[in-house]
Amino acid sequence: MSEAVEEKTEEVVEATEEVVEATEEVVEATEEVVEAKPQEPTKTKVEDKWGIAHIFSSYNNTIIHITDLTGAETVSISSGGHHVNADRYESSPFAAMKAANVVSESAKTKGFTGLHIRVRAVGGVGSRVPGPGAQAAIRALARGGFRIGKIDDVTPIPHDTTRKKGGKRGRRV
Repeated sequence: MSEAVEEKTEEVVEATEEVVEATEEVVEATEEVVEAKPQEPTKTKVEDKWGIAHIFSSYNNTIIHITDLTGAETVSISSGGHHVNADRYESSPFAAMKAANVVSESAKTKGFTGLHIRVRAVGGVGSRVPGPGAQAAIRALARGGFRIGKIDDVTPIPHDTTRKKGGKRGRRV
C-alpha cells in the first residue's frame, strides 16, 4: 500500500514541477514584453491663459467685455445691440447669448482657456439687480469651452447715495 502512495505522490510532485516550470516561462515572456513596450512620451502640461469677462447687464442692454487679468488689455467686446434689430430686444437673453458666443470665439482664437466673471448692474441710484441677459451670458461663456473661475458681483453700491432725479415732489405722471 505504501508503494502505491509513494508512486502517486511522485506523480503529483512531477506534475506540479511541470506546472511551475510553465508558469516561470510565462512570467519571463511577459517580462520581456513589458520591457520591450516603448515608453509613452510624457504629456506636457498646457498653461492655462486666464482672462476676465466683464458683463454689464441693465434693462436696456447687455455688454460683454473680455480683458486680460490686469484689465488693461481688451481681448474682445460685444453687446446685445449688435445682434438684434429692435431696441427692445437689446437686453434679452438671446441677444446676450449671441454676444457671448461672438466674444468667446474671439477669445478662443487668442488662446484664452479660462475666465473669471465680473457681473455688474447699473447700481448707484439705478437698479442693483442685473438685467435678464446676465445669466444667459454666463451660461454661453461656460458652454463656449472656457473654464470658469470665480464669479463676482461688482455692482457699484453707494454708502450714501446721490439724489435721485425727479425733484422734491418726484415724477408727476
